[in-house]
Amino acid sequence: MNHLFGLVIEGLVAVLLIVTIGYCILLNKRLQRLKADEQSLKATIAELITATEIAERAIGGLKHAVRDVNEDLGSQLSAATEMSRTLTRQLSEGDDVLRRLAKIAAAARPAPPAPAPVAPVAVPEPPRMSAVRATVAAAQAFAERRRAAGLAA
Repeated sequence: MNHLFGLVIEGLVAVLLIVTIGYCILLNKRLQRLKADEQSLKATIAELITATEIAERAIGGLKHAVRDVNEDLGSQLSAATEMSRTLTRQLSEGDDVLRRLAKIAAAARPAPPAPAPVAPVAVPEPPRMSAVRATVAAAQAFAERRRAAGLAA
């Protein structure tokens, strides 16, 4: 029985060794994949660092360009403000000159001749009619207008 017990223990140790060797092979494969991933990750990190440096240089260039544009726009804005003041002043002076010229032109024009007095035209008064004759004449004129318009029966 001692031999059998020793044989079982040695068999159990052999099985455990085989399981350990299998597990070590599995871990070795995983470590190899991890090392391969580490290499690709290092390459990715190097590309990211390069891209970051390029972006930082571009940002520096943009900041410089913005500073230059800001200075240029500031000088142009001040020049435009000065030009606006000058134009406003010149327009005001031009209005003054125009008013003076209008006064000179008005003073240089000869006065229009006074209109000749017009004699009133005498309108002859119509002969006086009696009220009856005037009514008859008005009725006849009214009837003739109705006939001319085709409304009379």
